Amino acid sequence: MIARVRTTGLYGLGGVPVDVEVQLRSANESHISIIGLGDSAVRESRDRVLAAIRAAGFPFPKGVVLVNLAPAELKKEGSSYDLPIALGILIANQQLSVPDIDRWSIHGELALDGRVKGIRGAAALAIGAREAGAEKIVVPTENAAEAALLGDGSTIAVESLAEIVAILRGEIVPEPLIRAPVSRSLQKSRTLDQVWGQERAKRAMLIAAAGGHNLLMIGPPGCGKSMLAQIFPALLPPLSPAESLEVVRIYSVSGQPVERLLDGTRPFRNPHHVVSDVGLVGGGPNPRPGEISLAHRGVLFLDEFPEFRRSALEALRAPLENGEVSIVRSRARYIFPSRFQLIAAMNPCPCGRLGIKQGGCLCSLSAIQGYLRRLSQPILDRIDLHVELEAIPLSVMTAQSVSGTASHDRMVELVAGARQLQISRQAELNSQLDGERLMRSGLLDASCLALLEHAGKKLELSARTLVRLMRVARTIADLAGAERIKSEHLAEAINFRSLERLQKYARAA
Repeated sequence: MIARVRTTGLYGLGGVPVDVEVQLRSANESHISIIGLGDSAVRESRDRVLAAIRAAGFPFPKGVVLVNLAPAELKKEGSSYDLPIALGILIANQQLSVPDIDRWSIHGELALDGRVKGIRGAAALAIGAREAGAEKIVVPTENAAEAALLGDGSTIAVESLAEIVAILRGEIVPEPLIRAPVSRSLQKSRTLDQVWGQERAKRAMLIAAAGGHNLLMIGPPGCGKSMLAQIFPALLPPLSPAESLEVVRIYSVSGQPVERLLDGTRPFRNPHHVVSDVGLVGGGPNPRPGEISLAHRGVLFLDEFPEFRRSALEALRAPLENGEVSIVRSRARYIFPSRFQLIAAMNPCPCGRLGIKQGGCLCSLSAIQGYLRRLSQPILDRIDLHVELEAIPLSVMTAQSVSGTASHDRMVELVAGARQLQISRQAELNSQLDGERLMRSGLLDASCLALLEHAGKKLELSARTLVRLMRVARTIADLAGAERIKSEHLAEAINFRSLERLQKYARAA
């Protein structure tokens, strides 16, 4: 007798159907043989399955147990095949009869005592199984929260091999996993009201959050760049159910905890500048998502921006434009979504004191020029807003008191309103508008076009930067409640290009 149990295998961020076929052959000794291009975790499942079946109170069949994972040409990775293999053995040995087993998709790792342990990629596996037509999807209890995001009641969670056997026999009626309503916590550890001064930086953060723009903060150490970046996600609206499912799917495949994402909080990733190219953009022998994909629909904060490897920063070019990472291998192509907001921070010079009046910069001109050259123009072109921060005087720190969150909450309202306006008007945020659409929409009058041309020549801006200036100006107009872009909106957008002015000053010195 050949038993077939359906399961799902991970392929990038997706799940592909896999059939677990089990056949029993007569022999003097009991032995399990697994074929079908499984990795070491799959091959080692033989001993886990044997121990779990005996711990659940079932005798192990005598003879050779041949397990085939089909399709054979697809590499099988991970421990989620343990539970379907165990059930296939019980069905093949006629210890379990399930006429409608082809309606089920089973996933789970077995412990030696028969418990079902959590697996990597449960959300992606559940989605893949549902897309393949499975009516009932089984996942470990440890993965119940992320699998429940599927939201259609087709998923159930089990704690042991004995429990799933009882469910399949009809002895237990399981409760389907239902997605819990999103309740975002109203308590914020930090708000913009707790930041002394830096009104210009706060304005830049408001514009960036409202239009989905990338932001670069330039200032001396200790002026609040990192604190502002950590507060930035609190300005953004919570993840929608569809966005939440996208993000949880990525975290699940990566083996990252998903609990902090279930309330709609947007991801915030802050990799150290020694991160490798693969760690930042994804890849590896068995391609996995990198930091930029883990920041999908959220914020990627790169502190000490020029200290990152040049190759790693250059690898950000395509994802910043296309919102995805394409990793090509000899036999496969993996696509990981990476539509994130980049928030970067840097010092104005190697010592960080350029522009400080007392105890100023100690760097030579050549050192400053070399420091600024670490950032290529193509990368800077993809950052919409550059804002300079100044050291906070002691008088500002002692004069201001921290009380309430009125201005922070007001900014949150402005961001939500501006985003809703953009989605209803053009079905996307301003940061995703193309130049042709902006130019043909008639939003720029003759004075704006003249100002844009003058700024392009004076600051030596590329065509890509000019398009981004128009996008930022469109967001400023939205915040002001204006239907068309005015010269003052464009002028403010141009003023948020600090690094070009700093580079031009360093070249001319």
